[in-house]
Amino acid sequence: MSFLHEALIFLTAAVVSVPLFKRLGLGSVLGYLAAGVVIGPWGVKLISNVENILHFSELGVVFLLFLIGLELQPSRLWALRRSVFGLGGAQVMGTGILLMGVGMGVLGLPPAAALIAGFGLSLSSTAFALQLLTEKNELTTEHGQAAFGILLFQDLAVIPLLALLPFLGEPLADAPVQSGWVSAAKVVAVLAAVIIGGRYVLRPVLRSVASLHSQELFTATALLVVVGTALLMAQVGLSMALGAFLAGVLLADSEYRHELEADIEPFKGLLLGLFFIAVGMSVNLGLLAQAPLRVAALVVGLVLIKALVLFGLGFRVFKSQEPSLSLAVAISQGGEFAFVLFGLAVGFRVMDPKLSDLLVGVVSVSMAVTPLLFAAYDKLVRPRLRRAEKQRAFDVSPEEDQPVIIAGLGRVGQVVARLLRARRIGFTALDINAEHIQFITKFGNTHVFYGDASRLELLRAARADKARVFVLAIDDVEASVRTAQTVRQHFPHLALFARARNRQHAYRLRALGITHIMRETYAGSLELTGDVLEALGFSYSESKSTVERFRQHDEALLESTYQHQGDVEKLAQLALKAREELEQLFDRDAREKTL
Repeated sequence: MSFLHEALIFLTAAVVSVPLFKRLGLGSVLGYLAAGVVIGPWGVKLISNVENILHFSELGVVFLLFLIGLELQPSRLWALRRSVFGLGGAQVMGTGILLMGVGMGVLGLPPAAALIAGFGLSLSSTAFALQLLTEKNELTTEHGQAAFGILLFQDLAVIPLLALLPFLGEPLADAPVQSGWVSAAKVVAVLAAVIIGGRYVLRPVLRSVASLHSQELFTATALLVVVGTALLMAQVGLSMALGAFLAGVLLADSEYRHELEADIEPFKGLLLGLFFIAVGMSVNLGLLAQAPLRVAALVVGLVLIKALVLFGLGFRVFKSQEPSLSLAVAISQGGEFAFVLFGLAVGFRVMDPKLSDLLVGVVSVSMAVTPLLFAAYDKLVRPRLRRAEKQRAFDVSPEEDQPVIIAGLGRVGQVVARLLRARRIGFTALDINAEHIQFITKFGNTHVFYGDASRLELLRAARADKARVFVLAIDDVEASVRTAQTVRQHFPHLALFARARNRQHAYRLRALGITHIMRETYAGSLELTGDVLEALGFSYSESKSTVERFRQHDEALLESTYQHQGDVEKLAQLALKAREELEQLFDRDAREKTL
C-alpha cells in the first residue's frame, strides 16, 4: 500500500471519528484510539505496519514537549522543582515499589522482571495526560502543573531504568559493550552541547533566517531544531521528548518563541493524532479475547494503585479532594515508554515475551480507558467535590497574559511600547523585522517576539484571547490590513487602535469597522502647523482653535468620503466642496471676532 493510500485512510478515520466522539463528550483522544482499533490489524485490517507508524508518530510527542518547553521559561521551570523532584520522585518510587510487590507476591514474577514491570508501569502517558489537560484548559491549574511535574520526572526516570537492563539480564548478542563511564560522558557532553547551542547558537541562527523574510525557511528551521535535538538525545540513550523539551525551555525567553509555537503547532496536532491512532492499532484484541478477565483485573489494579498513590500525594500537597482526585485520574494510566522498556527487557532476557505482550496490552487498555474515566469523573464526581469558590490558578505568571498586544515596532509602535513600559503596563509586541526585535530587546524589553501578526496561530500563541487592547502599528499596508481582518474576525473583543500610512490605508481600515485610526504624521503635522501660525502672529488660543477646527472637519470628511474611495472624480468634487466649506467657516469666525 502506498504512502498516499495510508495517509488517506488515517485522515478519513480521524475526520469521521474525532468529531463524533467530541460531540458525545468523550474527547478527541478516545476518538483517535477508536479509529486506530477500527482500521488496525484487529479491526478491518486496512493498516498492518503498526510498529513503523508508532515510531514515526512519536514525533508528535516530541513536538508536544517542545511546545510545553517554550511555555516554561527557566525561572518558571525552577519554580516547578518541587513538583518535578518532590512529587515526581515520590510517585515513581511509591508506585514502582507497590507494583513490584504485586508482581512478585501475586503474579509470582522473579525479582528482576518484577522490578522492570513495576517501575515501567509506574510511568504514565505524557501525550495522553497533557492532551486531555490541554483540551480541558486545566494545564495551568494546581493539579495540571503537578501532573506536568510528575510526568517530567518520569521522562527522566526512564534513563536509569534503561541503564539497569544490562545488569539485570544478559546483553544482546549484537549489542556493543561500552563502559558506563563512556556512556555517562556522552550524555553529559550532549546535554552541554544542547544547552550551550540553544543559548548562544540558535538565536543568531534564527535571527539570520528571520532577516530573509521567508516563512517557509523559518518553519523548516523550527522543524530542524526540534527533530535534530530529539535525534541527538536519542543517540546517547536519552528520551527524544526530553531533548525537545530542553530545547523548548532554552528558547522560552527568546523573541522567536511565539513564531516557533505557531509553526510547530500544526505538525504537533497531526502527528499526535497519528500517535493516538497508532496506539489504538497496537491494542492486541486477540490477547484480550483470550484472557479478558485477567487483562481487566490487571488494568483495574494498575489504575487503582496509581490513583491511590497519586491521590495520597496530591492530598498532602493540596489539602483538598477535588484537585487530588483530578491529579489521580489524569495520570493513572500506563505510558508509552513502557513499550520501549518492556521490548528491551525481552531482548536482555529480563522479561518473558508473553509477559511483555500482556503488560503492553494492559498499558494500551489503561490508556484507552483514561478518557472514559475523565468523562465519568467530570460528569459524576467533580461537580460534587468542587467548592463554591473558583479554583485558583497555579503558577500562571502575570507576565504571560498581557493586556496589550502591539503589532509592529516601527516609529509608532516603539513610542507606544515606551509609554506603556513607563507606566508599568504589560504588553506583548510582535514584529516581522528581526532588526527591530534586536534593537528593542537591547533596552530591556523582554516581551518582544518575532512573527507575522496576521497569522491566526501566532496571535493565539501570543494569547490574544486574553488581551484587551490591540495596537496595529505595522508599516506595510497590506500586512496591516490582513492583520486587522484576522483580529476583527477571531478576536472581536479586542479594542483595536490602528495606525494608517495614508488616507487610502485609513479608508481600508475604516471599511473593516475600525474607528480608532491615527493617520501617520497627521497629528505631528497639525502640531507643527500650530507652531507656524504662532510664528506668523496668531495667539496661542487662535492657533489651537484653528488646528482643532481643521482636525474635526478633516475627520468628518474622511468619514463621508471613504465609501467613494474608488471614485477619483467623486473624491475630487467632495474635497473641493470640503475646502470651500472650511474656508467659509474660517471667514465666518474672522467676521464674528471683528464684531
